[in-house]
Amino acid sequence: MPSTAGGGVRRSVTGTRGLVAAGFLLPALVLLGALVVYPIGYSVYRSFFDRSGDGFAGLGNYVEIFTDDTILTAVENNAIWVVVAPTVATALGLMFAVLTERVRWGTAFKLVVFMPMAISMLAAGIIFRLVYEQDPERGVANAVWVGVHDTFAESAGFPKARPAPAHPLKPAGGGAFVTERPVRAGSPVLLPLVGVPADKMPSDARPAKSAPPSTDGRITGTAWLDFTRGGGGTVNAVDAAELGLKGLAIEAVKDGRVVAEATAAADGTFSLPKEADGAVLRLPESNFREPYNGVDWLGPSLVTPAIIGSYLWMWAGFAMVLIAAGLAAVPRELLEAARVDGANEWQVFRRVTVPLLAPVLAVVLVTLMINVLKIFDLVFIIAPGSAQDDANVLALQLYRSSFGTDAHLGVGSAIAVLLLLLVIPVMAFNIRRMRRETRR
Repeated sequence: MPSTAGGGVRRSVTGTRGLVAAGFLLPALVLLGALVVYPIGYSVYRSFFDRSGDGFAGLGNYVEIFTDDTILTAVENNAIWVVVAPTVATALGLMFAVLTERVRWGTAFKLVVFMPMAISMLAAGIIFRLVYEQDPERGVANAVWVGVHDTFAESAGFPKARPAPAHPLKPAGGGAFVTERPVRAGSPVLLPLVGVPADKMPSDARPAKSAPPSTDGRITGTAWLDFTRGGGGTVNAVDAAELGLKGLAIEAVKDGRVVAEATAAADGTFSLPKEADGAVLRLPESNFREPYNGVDWLGPSLVTPAIIGSYLWMWAGFAMVLIAAGLAAVPRELLEAARVDGANEWQVFRRVTVPLLAPVLAVVLVTLMINVLKIFDLVFIIAPGSAQDDANVLALQLYRSSFGTDAHLGVGSAIAVLLLLLVIPVMAFNIRRMRRETRR
C-alpha cells in the first residue's frame, strides 16, 4: 500500500508538472501556429491556385517561376548574392579581426567598422542611393572615381564650345572644327567660339587681345570667347570685354598631316612656325570632349555588385565582431609553437588560425547566407526603376508579384514557398552543426 500510494504521488507530481509546462508553452505555441505555421501552410495551399484564387492551377505557378524572364533574373541574382556576399563579408571580417589584434587603435577601428550595423537597411539604402548618384557633384563614388580619372587623363577645357554660324570655322567631323580657308603669314587668324559657360572659363583667363601681324613668316592669331556679357560687341572682332580661351589646342594641317601645333595663351593669342603658312587650322576634338562623368554604378551591368557593396559595408562589422570573439579564445600557445617551429605569419594564419576558427567562420557564413536569401530592402531602395529588373531578387519579386494592380498571389505564394525551400537546407546544416558542437 505505501508503495502504491507513493507511486500515485509520483504520478500526480509528474502530471502536474506536465500541465504547468503545457500552460507555459501554450501561448508560445499559439503564436507560433498563428504567425508561422498557418502562413506557411496557407502559402503552400495558395500556390496551387490561379490569380483569382478560384481556379486550381496545379504546378503552373511553379512552372512560371522558371520560365518567366524577370523571375529567372531574380533567381540568378539570388544565386550571386548567396555565393558572393557571405563569402566576401566573412573574408573581410576575418581580415579585420586578425589585423586589428596587432594595432594599438584596433578597438576604435572595430567600433567604426561595426557602427553601420546600428543603421537600418532603409537608412543604408538611402545613403548608398546618394553615394552611387551619377552626378560627381552629388555622388561620393563618382566624385572619387572622376577625381582619380582626371588625375591621369587630361579633361577637355571647353566641352560646350562651338563656332557661331557667322564665324570663320566649320565642322570637320568627330567634334573638331577647321578654318574655312588656309591661313597666310602676315594676316592674323581669328578663331572665335561661343557656348562656354562663365564658370567653365579658366580662372586665369585674361581679356582677349588682337595678335599683331607677323613679319618673319609665322602665323599669329587669337582664340577667344566671342560673347560680351549684357549684350553688345561685334561678331568676329575682339572686344575689350571678351576673354581669351587659354589652353585651347590649335593644329596646322597640310595634306591631312599635322605640321605644327600651338596653345592659346591667357589672352587667347597664339603663334605657329612658318611651316603653318598655307595650312588649314584645326581645333581638335580634344578641346571639346565632354568631361568624364564617372561610372554608371546603378546601370544594368553594375547595379547588383553595387548593392552587394552596400551590404558588405553593413555586415562586414558583424562578421568581424563574431570572428574576433572566436579569435580571442584561440590558445596563444599553439600560435607561438608554430612560430617557434619556423612557420611564417602566413603559414600560421592559414594552417593554425583558420582551422581553429572554422566553427566560428561556419556560423558567420551560414547566418549571412540565410540573411541574403531574404534580402529586399537594399535592392528595393537603391536600384532605380530603370534597373530594378536587372537587380531583382526573389524577395523583391515576391513583393512585386503579391501587391499592386497586377498582383498574382498564386505566383507570389510559389515564390514564398521556393524561398522557404532554399532556406531549409541551410538551416538544417546549421542545426546539425550546432548539435555536433554540443556533443563535443
